[in-house]
Amino acid sequence: MIVNAEPLLAAMPSGDVLELRPAGSWIAANVSKLEALSGSVKADVDRSRAVKLDMSGVSELDTLGAWLLEKLSRRSPSTGSPAEIVGVADNYSGLMDEVRHVNRHNPAPVPAPNAALLRLNDLGKATVGAREDIAIFLQMLGALFMALIGVVRRPRSLRLTSLVYQLYRIGWQAIPIIILITFLIGAIIAQQGFFHFRRFGAESYTVDMVGILVLRELGVLIVAIMVAGRSGSAYTAELGSMKMREEIDALSTMGLDPVDVLILPRVMALVIALPILAFIGSIAALYGGGLVAQFYGDMGPAIYLARLHEAISVTHFKVGILKAPFMALVIGIVACSEGLRVKGSAESLGKQTTTSVVKSIFLVIVLDGLFAIFFASIGM
Repeated sequence: MIVNAEPLLAAMPSGDVLELRPAGSWIAANVSKLEALSGSVKADVDRSRAVKLDMSGVSELDTLGAWLLEKLSRRSPSTGSPAEIVGVADNYSGLMDEVRHVNRHNPAPVPAPNAALLRLNDLGKATVGAREDIAIFLQMLGALFMALIGVVRRPRSLRLTSLVYQLYRIGWQAIPIIILITFLIGAIIAQQGFFHFRRFGAESYTVDMVGILVLRELGVLIVAIMVAGRSGSAYTAELGSMKMREEIDALSTMGLDPVDVLILPRVMALVIALPILAFIGSIAALYGGGLVAQFYGDMGPAIYLARLHEAISVTHFKVGILKAPFMALVIGIVACSEGLRVKGSAESLGKQTTTSVVKSIFLVIVLDGLFAIFFASIGM
């Protein structure tokens, strides 16, 4: 028997039977040639009614070669009977028998799941996930509270440089985009108010709507949503990247608390900056409403300011500003906790960043609704 011979494959039709005669070395070292040989006879195999495989000329055979030959023998059409294999050498008969039994039986069909059970299962998973999220939120809140107590006891432990830097990033650098967006929101609200109230001859009430809506609700809400998307996502990405590079573990190894070093300055900066940004955004929105009142509603600046003075009070301003620190605290806790949940892949970082923004915006809106109910119940 010739060893390492060139692989060959002859297809000899005899009536309705196609006889395949492989020869030479059908081993993995010749995989490119073997695949080419197998592909060259597939059309003939598909047209035949039966296949006979004569392996008397095969000098070498391994699992790859045996499987290629087996696949050819299984291409025999609709008769359903297995191909006849003859001439198998004794030392390869066991291998051919094993290959012939591979994937012979189709897997049992999986019964269709019950739709009601699937919904119940999804509800259970969502409940467990919500419970875990609440537990992580409360754990982070407790850790921040303990870190804040440590700062009160030892004021020098506060990382003032980090706090000022975070204030610069999330406060000062955010002012231009906050002014632009809130200015446009105020202008749009005023334009819609003049457009619809004009039908009833009540254009002057547009100023009331703009002033109350901006100071009580939209001013702080729009700013909080923008801060959640801008600064909250940045916090999650930064902490998640540090988690991936094991920098947070290195801090713990050095005896430093990551909450004191990384999280407390960021959350404190948010709590300080968000009320200031909300105030600036409210002023910009009122200014945008005033410009629309002048150019679209034919209402001069003096009339607009006088009407605004009559419509709003310090109470409306307090209601809006009091919400800001709590919204900032929620955004900071969610952003930092999601950053610490990042695993070791870029996909996990992107997922947790998206989750952070979505959760922050959702909780900010929920918190705004709860505050609205609370202030209405106490008459503010």
